[in-house]
Amino acid sequence: MAPRPEEAGGSAGEAASAPPRGPGREMAAVLAGGSGRVVREAARRSAVRPPAPGGWGCALGGKRYLLTEEDMKLQEFQQMKVAIRNELHGNKDQYFKNIKEKLNKNGIILKNELKNLLHLCQTSSDVELARKVIYRYHEQNGITTLHNFKFGPLFMRMCYELDLERPAVELIKDQNLHGFFSDSTSFHILMTMLFKKGHFESALEVLVEMKKQGISFSKETYLLAFAICYKLGNLESSQISVRLLEEAQLKGDTLPLRAYCFAMATALKQNDVAQAKFYCSQIMRTENKLYNNLKVLVQLRSGLLKEVINTLEAAVEVDTPPFVKKTEFSEQVLATVREKMEENPDLSVKLGNIYMKLQASGQITMCTLEDMLFQIPSSKKTTAKLLKHKQLGYQAANPLWSNLLLE
Repeated sequence: MAPRPEEAGGSAGEAASAPPRGPGREMAAVLAGGSGRVVREAARRSAVRPPAPGGWGCALGGKRYLLTEEDMKLQEFQQMKVAIRNELHGNKDQYFKNIKEKLNKNGIILKNELKNLLHLCQTSSDVELARKVIYRYHEQNGITTLHNFKFGPLFMRMCYELDLERPAVELIKDQNLHGFFSDSTSFHILMTMLFKKGHFESALEVLVEMKKQGISFSKETYLLAFAICYKLGNLESSQISVRLLEEAQLKGDTLPLRAYCFAMATALKQNDVAQAKFYCSQIMRTENKLYNNLKVLVQLRSGLLKEVINTLEAAVEVDTPPFVKKTEFSEQVLATVREKMEENPDLSVKLGNIYMKLQASGQITMCTLEDMLFQIPSSKKTTAKLLKHKQLGYQAANPLWSNLLLE
């Protein structure tokens, strides 16, 4: 049974990972070669009217999102930090001193003592103490006690807030702590932290570790996995996307629509149009904006120019109530289409007419495809505050997306 996209539709230290080497990198360079004109054309047409408020609109260079605050629970963690500090009346130093004495005397570490400690850490040296306490606690209690309270996500939220990925990676891979990180949330938070810092290969290693430890994959796992593969943008990551989808199909797992879209984008980077078309065929909710923009690129790369015209024409002519937002197309995509249509004068004229209609009805957006990929729809925004994907993690957005444009 093929996995279905979720009903919600196209709903996240060290130097950044080096660019992929070998054939994948060479192909990326070749594909990027002909995209300059398209990018310049998109910039030239910046007079496009802005998207209507409350919809899928976004500002150029806007924030990037993967997981919601509901998934990460960072605000809850921060609120608890304040509450615990108030309970101790600011006597953090004395608390840490007492914990160190317990360690030295081989005393029993209590659950609440570890919880408080993780909420009080502020520096890397604090984290080093927390690390020692975690090992002692796990040694004393084993896996049994961990079923009552999962410390893994708490430790990862602490590392995320303090921007310390190294101890997080080391501990989650340490076999001596087997069972301590027995939940998917711990892995999700760590992968998100590595992703936003641009450490995509490290994020992939954490995903592999999650699989090795037998942690079940959820919708959020698949979303992160396909996003990581997209950012790596090489042949190997494209093959990983294929294997992930096959595995999901065998298990009957449900994939988010956005995961399919990341997979489509990854396949297009590798010029694997057949695979991109297959991903496209798996998406049931075809009124989604991101899907339709990617579909146009797949049709274009397949040489199906008349189908491109038909897709754009259908979006203009669809009869929708005034309160229903029509599908928007990225100016970046339309500039790419325009360049290819120059090979066929008749279709080029048709495209010009469609473009004017799209513009008149407010169906053109300056959002790039990368913007759309990292944007959560308004249906999700109303239920949770979103977690920002920092600028560092997306600096290479436009060069990467140039791989999807025409050669």
